[in-house]
Amino acid sequence: MANLRIGGLASGMDIDQIVGDLMKAERMPLNKLKQQKQILQWQRDDYRSMNSLLLNFRTELTNMKMTTQYRARSVTSTNSELLTATASSAASQASYTINSVSSLASAATKVSGGISASKLDKIDPAQSLLSQRSKLADAGTFQWSKGAIGSQTLKGDGNLDRFKLTLNPGEVIDTSNAENISIKVNGKTLNVVAGDTNTQPPADTVFIDTAGNLKYNSIIPKDATIKVDYILQEKIDTKPLAAGTTDFQMGTMPLSSFKLEKGGTVYTAGPADPVTGKSSLVDGGGNSIGSINLETGKVEFDAALTADENVKVSYTQNYSTFNITTQTSKGSIKENFLISATESLNQVINKVNISNAGVTMFYDSYSDQISITRNETGDYLTNGSLSDDTYKINQIAAGGLFASSVLKIDNLDVNGTNAVFNINGLNTSRATNTFEMNGVTFTLKNKFDTATTPVSLSVNNDSNKVFDNIKAFVEKYNELIDKIQKKTSEEYYRSYKPLTDEQRESLSEKQQEQWEEKAKSGLLKRDPILTGVLGGMRSDFYAPVKNATIDPLMNQLASIGIKTTANYLEGGKLEINEAALKKAIEDNPESVENLFRGTGRTSDEQGIVHRLYETVNGAMDKLKARAGNSFSTTKQFTLGRQLDNVDNQINRFESRLTQVEDRYWRQFTAMEKAIQKANSQSAYIMQQFSGGN
Repeated sequence: MANLRIGGLASGMDIDQIVGDLMKAERMPLNKLKQQKQILQWQRDDYRSMNSLLLNFRTELTNMKMTTQYRARSVTSTNSELLTATASSAASQASYTINSVSSLASAATKVSGGISASKLDKIDPAQSLLSQRSKLADAGTFQWSKGAIGSQTLKGDGNLDRFKLTLNPGEVIDTSNAENISIKVNGKTLNVVAGDTNTQPPADTVFIDTAGNLKYNSIIPKDATIKVDYILQEKIDTKPLAAGTTDFQMGTMPLSSFKLEKGGTVYTAGPADPVTGKSSLVDGGGNSIGSINLETGKVEFDAALTADENVKVSYTQNYSTFNITTQTSKGSIKENFLISATESLNQVINKVNISNAGVTMFYDSYSDQISITRNETGDYLTNGSLSDDTYKINQIAAGGLFASSVLKIDNLDVNGTNAVFNINGLNTSRATNTFEMNGVTFTLKNKFDTATTPVSLSVNNDSNKVFDNIKAFVEKYNELIDKIQKKTSEEYYRSYKPLTDEQRESLSEKQQEQWEEKAKSGLLKRDPILTGVLGGMRSDFYAPVKNATIDPLMNQLASIGIKTTANYLEGGKLEINEAALKKAIEDNPESVENLFRGTGRTSDEQGIVHRLYETVNGAMDKLKARAGNSFSTTKQFTLGRQLDNVDNQINRFESRLTQVEDRYWRQFTAMEKAIQKANSQSAYIMQQFSGGN
């Protein structure tokens, strides 16, 4: 807490004002230290902004080291309606002739039969399949299975090859058709077999038992996602009910069967009343405890519960399964799908489309049919190689009664086709209509035969693209040196120092901004690091590149049309003679490329870009040593250490000022006491003289 000081009671002097004025004079060296600190901080920030400029330019230099900047290719086609192509920088300048395209690549496609029983009363794909059952073509023969679909996601820990699903007491996994269970590790579908989980399964296979134990062929990697979609023989839950309860609501519906156990007695739902839709809950002796509506899931008791009680419920729902197997360029892929009767056809289709089956499915209400198309074109064997007519196999296979009876997609052979064509006299084939060959990407658009004029492609150097790349690089260089040149030639205003706190109070915000603008100006004027990098880059540009891969007549920038501007005040900006540069690129693109990005053991042999990179990198290292970066501590760069030194001086000076101010107050306090004592003595003497009269 600061001391409360009141002076001038005896002397009548404004001691606080006097001490304040004396301290202003004492603080003048402190203000200079704070101004010095501010200047160092401004210099640090200026250096770092220059370093950021150089960093951005170095990134551009990295891009200019790449062949793609100089080997842009253009492709012309004599008939773009039949064939187009693009070329990468790796493509050689060449010509191709496609004499014929006898077949285009196509994707394997299945089309279902009619989904609905009547064209006049088609199913609603947005409504649940159970509610649309009467409208299905196979409504009389297709039967839903009874059970409960479950799904759990587990995590691998890198140590275990066996896991256990979390089941409620009494729940049992239905493994009678284990191949319909879906188990994936990081999205990869595994074969599921009902087996002894204490034995070792084959590769890419997982054993599962009725208790929910899983056994894999190998240890599951750490943090791997294990997705398990399974079927329970029945779902079992415990419902805690309070005394006075007369009904409760099941969370899932509709139900295909329902049992309730209360006080050790099991009550089973009987047939539904055609009027109320309710099914009585009766025990083995025919005694009723209440009813359930299997459609809504609402349970009602005949009498309210007399005490708190846990009631166990067991139930099943209608479900079905199907699978889709596709042959792809990566081999055979099989996806299993568990379908609840409460799902709509649209939801089933969405499940298929977002899966890894690699197909696209949709329902057309007009034709009342489903189309399923493999996402890849071509005809594949199971090993992924191209097939011929002898080895054609199912490339989309749909399995299960749900697929054949509801979706109406049977398991007939269906195949995609390959693109078959003749190029430069060679008969060949591809699985797609767009393919790459020697750096050229061809796109076949239509079939044509030898009677049609062959389509010719010509791959040439795209001189306009290369020109644009070099022009953009020169513009970025000019922007860089313009900013550095302006910073190193700024006017320095000696009389404008950083504002002190007292000076700020006397100026408006606008005046403060104008003052600081001048105070910050010229802090890097003629800075040796920045002027050095400008000079170094100019030398890098103009020194000849003595490399055997470059035409001696094109070993300098000036020889390809790039020269310094006539205005020396611009600090060496470059200007381009567009006609000369384009001619150099067209006549000798290799020499132009090596002039910029050629490599060598010495600086003379290196291309301009490599030289510039080394010069810029060296300047950035110097700037970092001088001003650091946002991750540097003050001990790691020169200005930081200077700032630490100034901070220490400021701290010591502020401690000294505190002592000086205390001394002044002690002196004035002593003076006040002396004056007060003198005044008391004077008053006493005057009193004595007055008494004598």
